[in-house]
This record gives sequence, C-alpha cells and structure tokens, in this order.
Amino acid sequence: MIDDSINYEYILRYIHDVLPKQEGLLAELEKFAKEHEVPISQPETIKMLEVLIKLGGRKNILEVGSAIGYSAVRMAMANPEAEIQTIEINHDVAEYAKRTFKRAGLSDRIRLTEGDANVVLPQFAADEMKFDMIFVDAAKAQYLNFFEPCMNMLVCGGLLVSDNILYKGMTATDELVLHRKRTIVKRLRGYIDMLCSHPQLDTAVLPVGDGVALSYRSV
Repeated sequence: MIDDSINYEYILRYIHDVLPKQEGLLAELEKFAKEHEVPISQPETIKMLEVLIKLGGRKNILEVGSAIGYSAVRMAMANPEAEIQTIEINHDVAEYAKRTFKRAGLSDRIRLTEGDANVVLPQFAADEMKFDMIFVDAAKAQYLNFFEPCMNMLVCGGLLVSDNILYKGMTATDELVLHRKRTIVKRLRGYIDMLCSHPQLDTAVLPVGDGVALSYRSV
C-alpha cells in the first residue's frame, strides 16, 4: 500500500504502525487486496473516513467504487445506524463484495448496485435519493462526470470525499506525470479546480493516502 501514497515512506510507516491493526475478516481482506493487487484505500484514509462519519453522525452514505467491500464495511462499522449504498462496475468484484457484506453481517445495511456509475448515479439522482456523505473512489478519469449527479444527491451539510485526488503526486507537478497518464491528470486537475471554486462547496485538499479532497456542501 505504501507505494500508492504521496507521502514520505518513513511518515507512512510511522502512521501505519500507530494505527490499530485489523483482525478477522478485515485483516483477511487487506491480505487479499495486497496479494491480488486489488486497490483499497490507504489505512490513514480509511481511519479518516471513520472519524468523519462519527464526527458528523453520517447515516446515509453513498460509495462510488465498492471493490471487494473493504471500505464499505469499515464505514458501516463506524456508525451502527449508517446505511451504505455502494456501486461497482466489475461483476466478479461485486460478487466478492456481496460475500464480504454477508460475512460481516452487514447485508441489511450495505446495498450494492452493480453497474457503471455513469449510468447508475443519474438513476439514483432521478429517484431523488439523498445522502449526507458521498465517498468517490472509482475511475479517476470519470470524477468530473460523477460530480453533477452526486451534487444533486448531497444534502446541505453533506460531505463529498474524493479519494486518490493527487494521484501519486502527478496532479501536483508535471515533473511526475507519465505520458500515458496525462489525460487522467488533466481531468483530475480540472476536478480539483472545480471543487475549490464551486460556490456551494468548501473544499480542503489533503495529502492523506494518495490525496483526498473533502468538500462540505454549505448551501
């Protein structure tokens, strides 16, 4: 996981050492993700999500990008009253996540919709679904496309959390941009600029994990 972060390795090792180690199913998921190169959020990012959920008493949470279900389980465990709606495009991964939720005893509080978020999010918005927290952790090149339906579903006082926003530091400097990643980086920069200048949002960009944007809907 350290290779996916933007911070100094010695800082990350210290943070990871002081954070409580997971046991049981969560430890198994972490091991599976590492062995099979399945992307899950950094430990410090997940811990930040848990704290944000507890601080705000977030109960209606949307996750864009389920992967194997690790972050959805952690978020659900942060608030026993929280209900999570999560979206995953990959069928095999979605099936794995569903098994994860069942094993965690959380199938009643975590609902997975399989499909392309570019299709599913507008459907959710048309159904007038509302969330007090939205966690975006999917295809980075699509963040701009996800934004409008997410904003339509985010309540006043809600929090939009965008993960991997600094993308191994490439978003911050052209010196690190790989040729094949230029389009993604360009779109991420546009996304960050929009978040920071949006009249209805107060946004902080933080060098946590692979970069996180916290956007509070004030209007």
